[in-house]
Amino acid sequence: MVKPITLYGSNISYFTGKMENYFRVRGIPYQLKSMQFPAFKKRMEAEVGLHQMPAVILPDGRWMTDTTKMIQWFESQFPENKIIPDDPVQAFLCLLIEDWADEWWWRAAMHYRWDYSEGADFASRHLAIELLGSVAAPIWVKKIFLKYRQRKGYTIGDGVTSQNAEQIEVDFKMLLENLEKIFAQRGFLLGERPSLADIGLAGPFFRHFALDPVPAEILKKDSPQVLNWVSRLWSTKISDCPEKLMISAPDDLEPLFQQIGSTYLPYLCANVDAVSANKKRFEFEVGGISFKGARYSKYRVWCLKELRHNYKILPKKEKEVVRRLLKKTGCWEPLWRQSELPLSKNQDNLLPFKGHTKMVGVYEAKNT
Repeated sequence: MVKPITLYGSNISYFTGKMENYFRVRGIPYQLKSMQFPAFKKRMEAEVGLHQMPAVILPDGRWMTDTTKMIQWFESQFPENKIIPDDPVQAFLCLLIEDWADEWWWRAAMHYRWDYSEGADFASRHLAIELLGSVAAPIWVKKIFLKYRQRKGYTIGDGVTSQNAEQIEVDFKMLLENLEKIFAQRGFLLGERPSLADIGLAGPFFRHFALDPVPAEILKKDSPQVLNWVSRLWSTKISDCPEKLMISAPDDLEPLFQQIGSTYLPYLCANVDAVSANKKRFEFEVGGISFKGARYSKYRVWCLKELRHNYKILPKKEKEVVRRLLKKTGCWEPLWRQSELPLSKNQDNLLPFKGHTKMVGVYEAKNT
């Protein structure tokens, strides 16, 4: 591609930051432009079926959405120096970590940004200026609107309360402890070159945990190696990394999969039950964290389907290796607990060029 790709989003956005890290690591030219509301919303819905950050416009004019499927598409178009490993076991584990990073850590990132006054003041002012410049209202009014909108949609409105905030933060600090041990030994999750697992975790870390005042201070104080990894990933080009990935899955990744098995995959099962029963709000408890009034997500039913598909297509030998690891870390049973998945016909099968469902059942177009 001669012309750079256009990436529409925000320079403090979770998934925009993930996509920027991918483009930089792969050396794919792009230019970042801020979405301008409300005009961009209608334009994006017309092009890809829904509105969410980020959007990518290719040089030939095609629009794209959904970071997971966009990355897979770009990997197929630029096969040299891929960040999805050639080893099938590593590839599956990367996809699992990416999905966990996308869907589970979103709630914690929103909590630290919008439930603490320091984060909410910083983010609301930034977004009021960056995204709402065309709205004829004082900045203080825009800030009030943004705080209300984000909390209603993604924190208080998605099951985060004063009763479970402490447990959410304990879960986050456990993640930091596990990652700190890994990055004290090597530069990236699978060795001295980045993989999809690193790109996935860049979503919550790059533009949230390492940026927002409260979690950033925790990283500076308790997890300097994690903070170094965030910076290292941003400044690395995979074409400059002669090193190969480690063989298979390092043992020190197992605590990450234990977290996935105790929280994220059981949550996906509870979400399947809610979508099956058409309960747009539901309660669940995982890993010692109780949520009440969480929003159901049709998209995350699709995520579970994708994880199962990624396992099913593994070669026989690698399938057994993955199965043993998933059983050992508590991931196997919840991955297959639900026998039926309540998916819509052809749901999200046109991604990344057309989407049907947003990540959380809020602020969706009426026809989704």
